[in-house]
Amino acid sequence: MSDINIMTLKDIYNYPTKHKEGFLPEEIELIILEFPSMNMEKFYEVLVGNTCMVRDGKIITYHVDIYKAVLCGLENRNLTISEWD
Repeated sequence: MSDINIMTLKDIYNYPTKHKEGFLPEEIELIILEFPSMNMEKFYEVLVGNTCMVRDGKIITYHVDIYKAVLCGLENRNLTISEWD
């Protein structure tokens, strides 16, 4: 996890999102830039089927789901059964 020095995983929970509930698509794109060596395929696989919400016509992805997606992308793995919510 060589990219942790740029932004820590914990920082994802404190990221200044427009909506307190989570990330807009454009905010997710900024988070991705913070972890350049992340396996993007694993990142997006983790987000498939996750719970989200819609506000003002935009999808909002919860902080915990972005956290898990980044973690799995950095560790080049899928979610474990205990990580599913």
